[in-house]
Amino acid sequence: MTLHSGFVAVVGRPNAGKSTLINALVGQKIAITSSRPQTTRHTVRGVVNRDDAQLVLVDTPGLHRPRTLLGERLNDEARGTLSEVDVIALVVPADERVGPGDRYIAGEIAVVRGPTKVVIVTKADRVERDRLAEALVAVAALGDEVGVPWAEVVPVSAVEGENVALLTDLLIGLLPEGPRYFPPDQVSDEPEQVMIAELIREAALEGVRDELPHSIAVVVEETGLRAGRPDDRPLLDVSAWLFVERDSQKAIVIGTGGSRLRYVGATARAEIERLTGYPVYLDLRVKVAKDWQRDPKQLRRLGF
Repeated sequence: MTLHSGFVAVVGRPNAGKSTLINALVGQKIAITSSRPQTTRHTVRGVVNRDDAQLVLVDTPGLHRPRTLLGERLNDEARGTLSEVDVIALVVPADERVGPGDRYIAGEIAVVRGPTKVVIVTKADRVERDRLAEALVAVAALGDEVGVPWAEVVPVSAVEGENVALLTDLLIGLLPEGPRYFPPDQVSDEPEQVMIAELIREAALEGVRDELPHSIAVVVEETGLRAGRPDDRPLLDVSAWLFVERDSQKAIVIGTGGSRLRYVGATARAEIERLTGYPVYLDLRVKVAKDWQRDPKQLRRLGF
């Protein structure tokens, strides 16, 4: 049997629905999601395995006009991915008009030679049929504007599952013949400790004020099964730090009497248990790392 395999970079402005789409294509959660911009901070690879194909989806940080050193590094990481893949998929949400951010990214895509380029119009379930038709016309016009002939323009709803299987088939059809890059039972190359940190950050992003999402970073200090527990009652200990930039932000994350931090812990713990398959004891602490987004030394310490 001929095997088709390759890499598809999923790009788009922040909050376009890239991570939700990749989770739907893979069939399980491998990338965190949030309504907050710049949720994805590093490249995540999700693997779709079939008997005749292996599709590797690369979730990149949202390309944007950076305001901090962190933003510049996220852009560099996203750009570095584009020339190394077989297909570039631009994600544009159906419930928002094509705007400067989309044009900026389409322009970035236009100068990359080699990969096939497609557009995925996400969040199709949020708009009426005529508005969806307008969105499809607008992204086609965007390709003409920047000089990119889209190989495919596909509307999808990752939440409802609409056209997800069709999109998988179309993307696989654009891949060359090749080997499996990952074992057939692997769905992501994310180390478990990194995924745990991301799940904690996802929980911390829920319901916080506008200035906070960019300022939150999570570092998992230690994970391990607790010694002395019986085999039928294992417990996974996880200790992690949530870093913010100011004392006022620390107070918001902790909440009155620790209420918000308890909520973050309970939410993250449920997701970590789902990921690992073990009951979890989660120890969360909050620390101020002043202006870490602009400090090269602190960015390195936090993994950027």
